[in-house]
Amino acid sequence: MKITKIQSHVLEYDLPEELGYSQQFYAKRTAHLVEVSTDEGITGWGECFGPGSIARANKSIVEGVIAPMVLGMDPLDRDVIWHKAYNLMRDHGQKGMPLQSLSGVDIALWDIAGKVTGLPIHKLIGGAHRTQVQVYGYGMMLRREDADAMAARFEDEATAIKEMGFAATKMKVGLGPKNDVKLCEAVRQGVGDDFDFMVDANHCYTTHDAFYVGRALEELGAYWFEEPVAPEDLDGYRELRAGLSVNISGGEAEFNRWGWRQALENRGLDIAQPEVCALGGITEYLRVLALCHAHFTPVVNHVWGSAIAVATNLQLLAAMPPLPGGLNPREPLLEFDTTDNKFRDELLLEPLNIQAQVRAKQGFVAIPDGPGLGVEPDLDFIKRFSI
Repeated sequence: MKITKIQSHVLEYDLPEELGYSQQFYAKRTAHLVEVSTDEGITGWGECFGPGSIARANKSIVEGVIAPMVLGMDPLDRDVIWHKAYNLMRDHGQKGMPLQSLSGVDIALWDIAGKVTGLPIHKLIGGAHRTQVQVYGYGMMLRREDADAMAARFEDEATAIKEMGFAATKMKVGLGPKNDVKLCEAVRQGVGDDFDFMVDANHCYTTHDAFYVGRALEELGAYWFEEPVAPEDLDGYRELRAGLSVNISGGEAEFNRWGWRQALENRGLDIAQPEVCALGGITEYLRVLALCHAHFTPVVNHVWGSAIAVATNLQLLAAMPPLPGGLNPREPLLEFDTTDNKFRDELLLEPLNIQAQVRAKQGFVAIPDGPGLGVEPDLDFIKRFSI
């Protein structure tokens, strides 16, 4: 079998309302899918992390840089392809967009391998530790409104996410330390005292300000404090972990085994959050997962994107060993964006129906057991939203 074509599909539509986080506001939803075709008629699908202009730039890397390197190769030679592409791009970027682009291609190759063998990806990895996984719903995005109005909205939205049946919830911050604490207090009020909530700063704080917010999160009983400082600030992560009792999490902006080795050896993370659609795909994710477990660091995957990204993570979560082992280990969670996302809800021929499953299964969703990713996109839908 040979790879005959690699094609990017960048999808986009206007959101019904502008959403924001600590770095920007955005009014469009974007997804970047990768389609790998073979001479035996088997097609694999993957996804590259990155919105808007990043997706457009990654498309040029997928089709203009990676595709010429690997056309004609056997798609089952995933590790050979990974190292060939990475080694030839290494001089031009060991992180960022080259790795995001390689991720989408690699995931598609795993999808092909599953279809060739008739097995779901979790079987190719080594089997399922679980047949369903708990889901947390994130929302509480920033909008152009004053802090008091936002706090009231956050409280109501947090209550609604809990009532939807999710196992936990996650909020955004980014108004500044004092106003962010008000937002956190509102979310705790909305979900009550017996429900996990998490706080995502998207690296907007200095270490000093992160300590201010982190101490408030200790009092509020937050489960984790995500990306409190810049991903490059490894010393800041280590200081925060040593000085706060709230779990410090991060890693969506880290890439490949070499970047993760440095982050883990620094001992600044209580919870690792690798992003499979960014760090190098499933091939590299499995190496990163092994590094995390070698450093006794639990993993809760970062998930952002379309139904392809969600399906990929469901396969990985099925195959993830519990850490530490025991009769009642803390199980991994699937991250689910509760804001408007047609590329998650309407992309597939047979939708995953995450929210319906969450309601019916008391916070859980089933792992797809079809070949490869276990899902197939609707080609007409892709044509309708391609740019």
